[in-house]
Amino acid sequence: MAELKEARVPDIGADKDVPVIELLVQPGDAVKKDQGLVTLESDKATMEVPAPFDGIVRELKVKVGDELSEGSLVALIEPAAAGAAAPVAAKPAEAKPAPAPAPAAAPAPVAAKAEPAPRPVAASAPAPVASSPSTPPVAFDADALLPGKVPHASPAVRLFARELGVDLAQVAGSARGGRISKEDVQAFVKAALAGGAAPRAAGGGGGGGLDLIPWPKVDFAKFGAVESQPLSRIQKLSGANLARNWAMIPHVTQFDDADITEMEAFRKKLGEENKDVKVTPLVFLIKAAVAALRKYPAFNASLDGDNLVLKKYFHIGIAVDTPDGLVVPVIRDADRKGLLELARELGEISAKARDKKLTSADMQGGCFSISSLGGIGGTAFTPIINAPEVAILGVSRSAMKPVWNGKDFDARLMLPLSLSYDHRVIDGAAAARFTSYLAQVLGDLRRLLL
Repeated sequence: MAELKEARVPDIGADKDVPVIELLVQPGDAVKKDQGLVTLESDKATMEVPAPFDGIVRELKVKVGDELSEGSLVALIEPAAAGAAAPVAAKPAEAKPAPAPAPAAAPAPVAAKAEPAPRPVAASAPAPVASSPSTPPVAFDADALLPGKVPHASPAVRLFARELGVDLAQVAGSARGGRISKEDVQAFVKAALAGGAAPRAAGGGGGGGLDLIPWPKVDFAKFGAVESQPLSRIQKLSGANLARNWAMIPHVTQFDDADITEMEAFRKKLGEENKDVKVTPLVFLIKAAVAALRKYPAFNASLDGDNLVLKKYFHIGIAVDTPDGLVVPVIRDADRKGLLELARELGEISAKARDKKLTSADMQGGCFSISSLGGIGGTAFTPIINAPEVAILGVSRSAMKPVWNGKDFDARLMLPLSLSYDHRVIDGAAAARFTSYLAQVLGDLRRLLL
């Protein structure tokens, strides 16, 4: 037997302790170089650890549920002999149930589990909870709503705290930099029990840092036939993010229409001249968004405690609807790319999203997000801001409408725009100017040259 060589986790960006959700090979399987050995799933990305060379898997060093980081040992492989025929790739193992999901990586002061929307492409405001008129169900603390004030804890500790119904905002961290450890949570629970108090109850939509009344418990089966389907990991994680963003960011949505009659004619002509790439309206929206972000830099910013961080780069997040839920890959340096280059990159990154090939790096660094439902329908919606961004653009289906030109009505192709923005950073007048300018650029693409 030839000397065994190690297969380790390659560079996976900033992710650490990423759980193994699937074993793609077994000992004795023949593998080719770059064939997947195991599947990892981080907050929103699924990635495979590839075989570094052709050979035979002699020993797997991991199992489903193990948490791996860059450099972790995955398998021992006997390399194929030089000049020997390449081994036949093994068929991927049957998918095994994923372990209990880790919470979203972004910090969240809400101790209760959030109830995600079934398809979070166009999330709307949660239904109000009935309460006494004299006692509001939510007690907000302005300081706690600032991003710099949220508890500092790892995803594993947040999951542990939620399982125990503990509000991390009440726990003092003893680790370096005030970070909350698992031992801190255990000590908090012991102290609460010793004092006769119980930690706050966790539920699908209540309890925790917002002081909401408990989520209702209903036996739906007594009213008729039901079927229970588990949410995908991405749905659970995106649901937690959406609930946090909706609760912590004061959302306002500005609506407008853009006349894209000429833009659509140009898009079709561009597509006819470039058959090798699919030119969609979304690439024009990306370029127009960059122009608007340049003109109104407060929209290309993020809150950092009491400071506003203004970004000098233009990375645009694109919401992609996949069978497992919503993901938002990022197109970097959109200001430096032409329409055709953007079209190619958009097609590639959308395919990666649907094939679960996105890495954590593919979804980091976004400045501004676009969620387009134009291919599905609708006239308007209120997209939820993708923290730590301060705005998101929603786009609905375009429609031919009569538009008054001063003398009579013309048939024009109008595109509905829905801009949700963080009212702590942006006021209504700025949002109206932003959408108005965006509509002007989409209506006359020559403005992109100014």
